[in-house]
Amino acid sequence: MEREEIKEIIARKNVNFFRLQFVDIFGFMKNISFPLSQIEKALDGKIMFDGSSIEGFVRINESDMYLKPDFNTFALLPWRDKYGSAAARIICDVHNADESPFIGCPRQNLKRVLAEAREKGYTMNVGTECEFFLFKQDANGQATTITDDVASYFDTDPADAGTDCRRKIIQTLEAMGFEIEASHHEVAIGQHEINFKYANALTAADNTVTFKWVVRTIAAEFGLHATFMPKPVFGISGSGMHTNQSLFTLDGKNAFFDADAGLQLSEVAMKYIAGLCKHARSFCAVTNPLVNSYKRLVSGYEAPVYIAWSASNRSVLVRIPASRGMSTRTEVRNPDPACNPYLAFAAMLAAGLDGIENNLPTPEQSTADLYEMNEEERLAAGIAILPVDLHEALECLKASQVMKKALGPHIFDKYLEGKEREWDEYRTAVTDWEIKSYLCKY
Repeated sequence: MEREEIKEIIARKNVNFFRLQFVDIFGFMKNISFPLSQIEKALDGKIMFDGSSIEGFVRINESDMYLKPDFNTFALLPWRDKYGSAAARIICDVHNADESPFIGCPRQNLKRVLAEAREKGYTMNVGTECEFFLFKQDANGQATTITDDVASYFDTDPADAGTDCRRKIIQTLEAMGFEIEASHHEVAIGQHEINFKYANALTAADNTVTFKWVVRTIAAEFGLHATFMPKPVFGISGSGMHTNQSLFTLDGKNAFFDADAGLQLSEVAMKYIAGLCKHARSFCAVTNPLVNSYKRLVSGYEAPVYIAWSASNRSVLVRIPASRGMSTRTEVRNPDPACNPYLAFAAMLAAGLDGIENNLPTPEQSTADLYEMNEEERLAAGIAILPVDLHEALECLKASQVMKKALGPHIFDKYLEGKEREWDEYRTAVTDWEIKSYLCKY
């Protein structure tokens, strides 16, 4: 989209308020809102903010930072079309005071890794499948884990009490330019999924953070709280963010497809799978960033635990969907929607490229139900396990030079610092489970 096109839409739609958005290291969307009078300054990338106020960005003595808008992310905000005027947003890259790119900006970091892939002859396409829960709010508007939904996988109304909310979310996304492919109720009560079309990795990351924002905003209009917390309720399935990804050559061919190869998967695809499998334990702290993430990654709830791949088996980490030709892709099943997609895509891409560049050996395809295998059988098959908690995942991340390069030194250090603090807070907290189990017994 061009600058003049944006200005024409602003005039035609009577846009009086504008948001410049960016994402911090931990994936939280931030924004600065300003009136129409500042539009020229905003489009010029001259809006400045205090970077020292954003966790993991910069120190107080180097706090001035600029927001440089990506015009292609311009979108009207349908729910803000009120009182005869409209509002819009643009997603931005963060720059230093001297206007150089800020190495701690997750979006800039993904662009850097994508540029490295392009030098090797590849572009990356990504499609995410973000699951979420819809829960009631209490009388004070606070979130609960209560739902009057009694539906399960693919059920219809009236059992699926979230139908109307989901429809409004889809209408809003479509008005913002999303191409919605399908939506349905998920396995657990109160759980939903809306699928939108894949895109290049940068656009896919922009779409994923926008999707989460829209879902939570529209849910609130229905008196509901939408959460992308990986495991909000014990004993039922958690929410994942299955990440479909493929590499294309610079002339537009799917580099994962080879009509004459076994499973019609090219050598590039097999080596990419090898990289994903080798580095899965290392990127897990990025794709599964919360203490709570590892309550989802347990056997028995359709979430992957074991590091393996298959063309059909859904108990593995990396599944190869049946489509071939231009749709040939890998589906990485461990990420959850709490992750920062800019960092998650960069980490997984770096893992796959390492497999290609270093000609890593691809493990044998796993066709057995891994949940039914005992530990001895899994060890004999050479199948490793994902980290069991955030602490173990962070230790794996620390030890990986591939991940350090993928995240860059600033994000790598600040991410570890923040997540180790989060783990320490959890480790020292006294939980309700402990009180219930121990208080009267000891």
